[in-house]
Amino acid sequence: MKNVSNLKFLIAIAVCASIVSCKRSSNSSNVDSATGWKINDKNGGFQYNTNFKEQETPPGTAFIEGGTFTMGKVQDDPMHDWNNTPTQQHIQSFYMDENEVTNLNYLFYLDYLKRVYPPDDPNYALIYKGALPDTLVWRNRLGYNEMMTENYLRHPGYANYPVVGVSWIQAVEYANWRSNRVAEQSLQEAGYIKRDAQYTDLSAESTFDVDTYINAPTETYGGSEEVLQGGKRRQQTDADGNPINIYANRESGLIPVKFRLPTEAEWEYAALGMSDLRSYNVYRGRKKYPWDGQYTRSGKRVNRGDQLANFKQGKGDYGGIAGWSDDGADITAEVKSYEPNDYGLYDMAGNVAEWVADVYRPIVDDEFNDFNYYRGNVYTKNALNEDGTVKVVTVDEIVYDTLSNGKIVARNLPGEIAKIPVDEKETYLRTQFDKSDNRNFRDGDKRSSRYYRESFDEGDDRVNATDKMYNSPRHRVEVDSVEGKLIREYDKSNNRTSLINDEVRVYKGGSWRDRAYWIDPAQRRYFPQDMATDYIGFRCAVSRVGSKSVKSQKKRN
Repeated sequence: MKNVSNLKFLIAIAVCASIVSCKRSSNSSNVDSATGWKINDKNGGFQYNTNFKEQETPPGTAFIEGGTFTMGKVQDDPMHDWNNTPTQQHIQSFYMDENEVTNLNYLFYLDYLKRVYPPDDPNYALIYKGALPDTLVWRNRLGYNEMMTENYLRHPGYANYPVVGVSWIQAVEYANWRSNRVAEQSLQEAGYIKRDAQYTDLSAESTFDVDTYINAPTETYGGSEEVLQGGKRRQQTDADGNPINIYANRESGLIPVKFRLPTEAEWEYAALGMSDLRSYNVYRGRKKYPWDGQYTRSGKRVNRGDQLANFKQGKGDYGGIAGWSDDGADITAEVKSYEPNDYGLYDMAGNVAEWVADVYRPIVDDEFNDFNYYRGNVYTKNALNEDGTVKVVTVDEIVYDTLSNGKIVARNLPGEIAKIPVDEKETYLRTQFDKSDNRNFRDGDKRSSRYYRESFDEGDDRVNATDKMYNSPRHRVEVDSVEGKLIREYDKSNNRTSLINDEVRVYKGGSWRDRAYWIDPAQRRYFPQDMATDYIGFRCAVSRVGSKSVKSQKKRN
């Protein structure tokens, strides 16, 4: 009996110790380990989300755990043009859309622009028009495609088909818009913003932009306190009764990471889906396509012989013979028509090729960087007013740009923060970068060209410096300041040697128009960033914050 009593006593002590330990552990998260001062004290002071667990998976995306892979390793390279030289790269974890952005997704975006910036108002007409996909991409001089020209974008029969006719510039603008809408939804659910404000309080003078909310929250929604403080959230006050935590900030953990186009390295890594071929710390076997095996047809007993992607199988053969051997599509196919790869991503081969973020160059410069490789950085900063506050674009300060094909697009929208290039204040004595525009770094600037020994003078403008390396056509498109007419002049020079410049972007993945050669994820091509086709679409990505893995994984010995 005595032993039993001692055992009960020891158990009681252990339980009490564990309770005290848990209590200390829970309280310690609200104490600064360096000073011992309290965090999130009810009387005020430093406020921080100490209960943050993990980044929520953005809507419509799948998690891609980062890792090392060989980029540019194609199975077929008959041209030997050094366009796909294999390089070893490391990618951080990120999220990517499960499927391409659909016509329905894009129509939702167009409807928003139409409601906020009515195209019948001359002040906003070019905003909506500049976002419209080019439906004329379906036309062919010797083919009848008017049905797609008239119906593909808007008819419900094509609702879940990938949007096409969208330029790289338009895809970037869609990603920015999507970032704002997801952040707006997050803040409404957290009670910081009035519910359904996007329906009841939205106009060109009253919009939400996530960067503006972070840097100048009182400027969002036109400064409407009814919206900004109308959320169903209990207001916190300090010891003197003054309100605190009126607006969410990055420290709150409630501001989602922005949507963007994936980099070329990210897209290729995600498309390969090597995770199921991992054995300990190496990859076993090789992959030619996003699925296992070296062939485009399934080898599984259930669907043996079926095509695994939507691509052109031969001359005059866009889908196969109708029936059993057909791939189910002649033009694009509805998203998720085929099995996903090992990351849960659909149509990473075929259907439509996809824009990625990178400016095209023939060679990937892994000698300079092999971590999150990306060519296309143009660093900017917030423009400031004379009083030091950030400059928010008004309805009278919208900037329009005339593209090389004559189209006019809005470069900023009311409610956004005006951006300017970084200058000497940010670049002085830095080792990582020394100017704002780094698109042609080590490939197109004077020091990387055949004119290297002529001079080290950096006075040439960026276009001339790049042209000395690539000598691409320079068509003239501008608006006559007197008559307001658009002037278009083709570059008729016979001395042009390349189509490469700082405005061409990479696209990946092959499409319904392409042979199997192009659906290898390592293949790469380029197209002008302000033009569109009937076979290029896009999907978005989101960077991962915090841990590399969603779940903690034990090491395998």
